[in-house]
Formats: sequence, structure tokens, C-alpha cells
Amino acid sequence: MMLPIETHPLQPFLPGKTRLLMLGSFPPPKAKWKMDFYYPNFQNDMWRILGLAFFNEKDYFLSENKSSFDKEKIMEFLSLKGIAVCDTAHEVHRLKGNASDNFLEIVTPLNLENILSKIPDCKAFATTGEKATETLRSLFPATTPIPKIGNSVTVDFLNKKYKFYRMPSSSRAYPRPLSEKAKIYRQLFTEMEIL
Repeated sequence: MMLPIETHPLQPFLPGKTRLLMLGSFPPPKAKWKMDFYYPNFQNDMWRILGLAFFNEKDYFLSENKSSFDKEKIMEFLSLKGIAVCDTAHEVHRLKGNASDNFLEIVTPLNLENILSKIPDCKAFATTGEKATETLRSLFPATTPIPKIGNSVTVDFLNKKYKFYRMPSSSRAYPRPLSEKAKIYRQLFTEMEIL
């Protein structure tokens, strides 16, 4: 049986003066969404990690009733800080119909060249998980090493040098305490002079 091809449902979020492009793999099935934006699954801790990293408050980006995320607050914050967000996959097969990267087959990766043409001030990429790291790495010269978690390597892409950071996954399936993940992200934002 041929698996259906799923196309990414969101446009890349590319604020003016973007200096950092954060890349996940692909959104979960729509039934898991709590907002119409990146990292929409309430079980995903990305917005709690950023709340801790920037404001020492894990619930900073939650809605008033604490049952979803505040999309407007997140977008305003990302725009202010110059952080763009998109995913490394444009088209995928879901092998098991769930949100797990382990069962995600990339059919078409993102068009990185097109995205970078819209954010000329971008200096670095940060991948948020193993699948995103592998997919982004596949777009770079074959000699580009895979960074260790929490570290970066320099990559040449389109005659420009970028920092390529590999961050811990914000998924709860990745077994590290939230505070530890936030500390690693805080280090990235400090190095990028975004914090």
C-alpha cells in the first residue's frame, strides 16, 4: 500500500532581522495541535524551554487558562528576538500515523536556499532533535560534521559561513529534565547574543 504524502501545513515563520533559524522535523498530526503554529502539541516542551531560558518561567508562553499556548505572544517574542522557526521536512510519509520522528520518512526536505533568501541577516541554524539534525546536515557539504548536542560546527552554505547548532529535542520522549534542556538552550541564546 502506498503511504500518502503529507505536505507541511505551516508557512515558515521568518521575522525581519532574523539572526537564528530554529528547525524541527515536522508537526504532529492535527489532532494533537493546541495552536496553529510550530511545536503545537501541548506535550512538546519547546515553549516551556524558551519560557525558562528567557524568563525563568516555564509557563510564560501558556494561554491564560493554561490549557494551550499563546500564539500571539510567541510570535511577538520571536519577532523581537530575531528568531525564525520552520521545519526541515517539507513532505513526509508518516509510517505509523503518529508524531514520532522515528516513524517519519522525509520525502522532500525544506528549500533552505529559498528560506535564507528571505532572512539575509541569519547567522546560525539550530536543530531541535535528531531527525531535524540529520535532515539539515544532508543539505550541507558531505564533509560537514554532525555537532554534538549543545554544540555547534561551522558550515559553508551558498558561499556564506553559518553556525550549525544541535539542540536537545523538546519532545518528552527525549529523556532529559526540562531545566537541563533550558540550560543548554540558554547557552545557545547567550552565544548568539539574543538572550
